[in-house]
Amino acid sequence: MISRVLREKTAWRETASSIFLVLNSFVWYMLTYTVFNAIVNELNLLETEKLGLFTTYFVGIAVTAILGSEFFPHARIKSLDLWLFTGGIATFLLTAISSDGMLTDVLLAFFLGASIGIGLPSCLSYFADSTSVENRGFVSGIIWSTVGFTVLIFAFLISILGQWETIVALTIWRLFGGAGFLVLSKKHKQITHKSPSYLELIRKREILLYLFPWVMFSLINFAEVPMLERVSNAIFGTEFFAFMQLVESVFVGIFAIVGGFVADVAGRKRVVITGFVMLGIEYATLSVFSNLQVALYLFLTLDGITWGLFASVFLTVIWGDLGESYEKEKHYTLGGLPYLLASFLSVLIEPYASAISPTAAFSFASFFLFLAVIPLMYAPETLPEKQIRERELKGYIEKAKKVKEKYA
Repeated sequence: MISRVLREKTAWRETASSIFLVLNSFVWYMLTYTVFNAIVNELNLLETEKLGLFTTYFVGIAVTAILGSEFFPHARIKSLDLWLFTGGIATFLLTAISSDGMLTDVLLAFFLGASIGIGLPSCLSYFADSTSVENRGFVSGIIWSTVGFTVLIFAFLISILGQWETIVALTIWRLFGGAGFLVLSKKHKQITHKSPSYLELIRKREILLYLFPWVMFSLINFAEVPMLERVSNAIFGTEFFAFMQLVESVFVGIFAIVGGFVADVAGRKRVVITGFVMLGIEYATLSVFSNLQVALYLFLTLDGITWGLFASVFLTVIWGDLGESYEKEKHYTLGGLPYLLASFLSVLIEPYASAISPTAAFSFASFFLFLAVIPLMYAPETLPEKQIRERELKGYIEKAKKVKEKYA
């Protein structure tokens, strides 16, 4: 019954353009970074030069995300149109990266990072403004479920395509997103809201109570990737880690919509706390049984479920809720940068992963993930209490009607 109420309250025509925009953007971002990472690691360059390219890429994301959150809101829809087509150009230019021109490589790495960072806050803010607080989780869940399965399909295609063909496919995907958004957003009008400053945002207690655990999760999750790959390779061989990532995409596809639905019914806070508890359990298990296959299978299952919950709630919903009636670009910049920049930790730690004890690394991760639950216990629920009570009441009424019909 509740699911029917959610579907009825979702204005699909109004949200179609934002669903398409976010779906296209995150699939493109994830796969483009994978290709960029592979290209850089294959270059005949010194390790310090490769590190310089990764640094330039992440600096490009960070700097332009902050700039974009300031300037994109003034003409959001037109800016997003331009951003989508620029992403297609940046993707195709990956074919020009080579071992012979370091300066060119640096410029292309920065341009790719900039093509991601500059529009992503407005992309998510557009989504938040296109949805209402009572169905934002459900719509977000649909998006991330589709992202999970779309990434899986692309991963299969990439495995049978060459690098050049993959870049062309991703370029077409991004340009298709630009054309689709141009058509779907025609009837949408520019919405003007007051824009808070970053200083105002970081002074707000409710933002800090959600931001601190999210930063901690992002840092731990990506810092542990080289350790997980090492353990996986030792138990199953070198191919299994890539398989793990594909299976996690399936779990995201299944559980993102579940997490979004529950977030709209029971609240965002419960979903997030559940995710952190599962993360703590999976890393605690690995710290004790890192040499057992069953521990890795348990990690794979819980981590996939958790990413499904976090993608639908933490990445796209909570910062929009906290933005209330304000411009939400800066909220999404604060919430998005930890996720976008934490990937750099994997690059930094990977050369030293063999010297780190898996037991110590996983124990450290488990401790701090359980610790991150503490601020969440004091964080306010971002789904209005009125919405939760209304849904509970409608559920009781529906049950009463069914009972009455049964005995009539």
